[in-house]
Amino acid sequence: MFCEFNLENLENSSVELEKILEQSREEIKNLLAIENKTYKNFVLPFQEIGERINEFITPIFHIDSVKNSEITSKVYEECLPIISKYESEISQNENIYSALKYIQYNENNTLNSIQKKVLENEIRDFELSGCNLEKEKKQRLEELDLQLSELSHKFSQNLLKATNSYSLIIENFEDVKGIPDSDLELAKFVEDGKSKYKFTLHMPSYIAFMTYSTSREKREELYKAYTTRAPENGKIIEELLKLKEEKVKILGFSNFAQYSLATKMAKSEDEVIKFLEELGNKAKPKAIKEFEEIKELALKDGINDFRASDIAFYSEKLKKAQYDLDEEYYRPYFEQNSVLNGFFEFLYKMFNIKFTKVESKAWDEKVQVYNISENNQIIARIYIDLESRSDKRGGAWMNNWHSYYRTSDDKIKLPTAYIVGNFPQSTKDIPSLLRHSDVVTLFHEMGHALHHLLSKVDEPFVSGISGVAWDVVEFPSQFLEYFSYDKDVLKLFAKHYKTGEVLDDEAINRLIKARNFQSSMATVRQIEFALFDFKLYQELYKKEEQIQKLLDEVREKFAVIIPPSYNKFQNGFSHIFAGGYSAGYYSYKWAEVLSADAFYMFIESGNIFNQELGLKYKECVLSKGGSYNMDKLFYNFAKREPKVDSLLKIDGII
Repeated sequence: MFCEFNLENLENSSVELEKILEQSREEIKNLLAIENKTYKNFVLPFQEIGERINEFITPIFHIDSVKNSEITSKVYEECLPIISKYESEISQNENIYSALKYIQYNENNTLNSIQKKVLENEIRDFELSGCNLEKEKKQRLEELDLQLSELSHKFSQNLLKATNSYSLIIENFEDVKGIPDSDLELAKFVEDGKSKYKFTLHMPSYIAFMTYSTSREKREELYKAYTTRAPENGKIIEELLKLKEEKVKILGFSNFAQYSLATKMAKSEDEVIKFLEELGNKAKPKAIKEFEEIKELALKDGINDFRASDIAFYSEKLKKAQYDLDEEYYRPYFEQNSVLNGFFEFLYKMFNIKFTKVESKAWDEKVQVYNISENNQIIARIYIDLESRSDKRGGAWMNNWHSYYRTSDDKIKLPTAYIVGNFPQSTKDIPSLLRHSDVVTLFHEMGHALHHLLSKVDEPFVSGISGVAWDVVEFPSQFLEYFSYDKDVLKLFAKHYKTGEVLDDEAINRLIKARNFQSSMATVRQIEFALFDFKLYQELYKKEEQIQKLLDEVREKFAVIIPPSYNKFQNGFSHIFAGGYSAGYYSYKWAEVLSADAFYMFIESGNIFNQELGLKYKECVLSKGGSYNMDKLFYNFAKREPKVDSLLKIDGII
């Protein structure tokens, strides 16, 4: 039913990959030799060839992110040029392109709308790959794609190495006495008979120190280490921008931002800039007020030279003062397994899906594997890897492995996916106790996973998250996030890990009220990232200094605090330099309009567990994957256009 996760033969992956690709080339050659090509005899098997390759390569690239070692990096670097060459070769194959065009024209009246969407997407992507260009330009595009893949991987590796290589050793207990016991326990070690504490640049450790350490100078020291990581990435960014510019000019676009929008829902560069600036301008006045409140609190401690490294510490103090909210108070109520089990109960109530834990091979002993069933029938599998490790890259993400689809011989293939987080570690004495922000992240990534796993689309190229426009791919993840702040949802899993006591109403209300704490500051921060990203790709910035100048200009307009000059945020901006968000970071806010509005429908219905509405959402949005444009799917669900005001209301901006 499911392929087991098995990388015992990892070292030989490049050899195996070559064999699979050679077989694929042969199969494609045979498809092209068919005289009377149809959707059934050409497009269906062509999709299956693509799926088979993805199914093989995904775990190899995945393992390099979750269990990084010299071997995984070596294998990644061996496989990357092989797969890049193959992908360039296929995407620039005029014969495949001509066959797809022929089928689109010839069968237009008999194909269903989903099959038409597959052809429309494929033909567009062939054209964006330079399929119509002369040989020299195609060859150059192939070289560029490989170089860009290698540079992105190098960017990511540099960041991981820099993160792993730094630690702040604290010997004076006064510098750590405000830090919660659970974090101190993880940081503590004994050297020469003396207790010391080690804090790192990995998120749980970094956040704990920046939020709770009373030592202002040590906070600055750790902040500086974090914001100056991987300075060599500055030159990689220059090279990435230069190569991307060359690539899109060959393809006939005026800049990379224009090229990026060719596969997105947003219609023009102006529309994106206008959307971001309008949102930023609406949030800025309140963001300034929120920042002034922090500075006033710091002033009481005699601090009149407020620094960026003070924000987390004084924000936490202010949150506690305003809402009597101490995130550490909640952690014993958010034990990882309790959260997962309650979350699964919620998903059953909403979408009629059941999670059953299974014994199945994975990449680490702490990975949990579940089968998902619907009406007593297994429909999908998910791997959940939540705890931070030194060999895991930072952040949280969902990775799709297999897609749901119907094969050419009429069999159903079931989907699989991975959810990865960097939550606090469990030890033999203490289980993994999450912060509420970790719970929010878990809901977010599960939203992505369900978008992929609940697909009922027969065509693999538009099933699950495949074929979904990048600027709306965050809609299902952000939508699910909102439920992590609901009282009735929280009561399903917010239980003290020692006593089993459910978190009381008063504590939950404080959490909900605090949801919009500094929401305007958070909005302008996202606008800063998104505008920097989008403008960066509107023209060619050749030098690190020019890139910094652009970031400074965006900050001048929207940031509430200007960070110190040593802060090189861009050198760690993996989303746009090592991920898929180049000229697309605006997508988070773009999709949030849809997610907030969809969630508002549940609020207005008066029942957060409105299963009728939940099943309608599952049917109209999740099950349809990328088979239709998201604006159409949203309209089918809501029976109206989305309203921006829902987002501004939920965020407390209006």
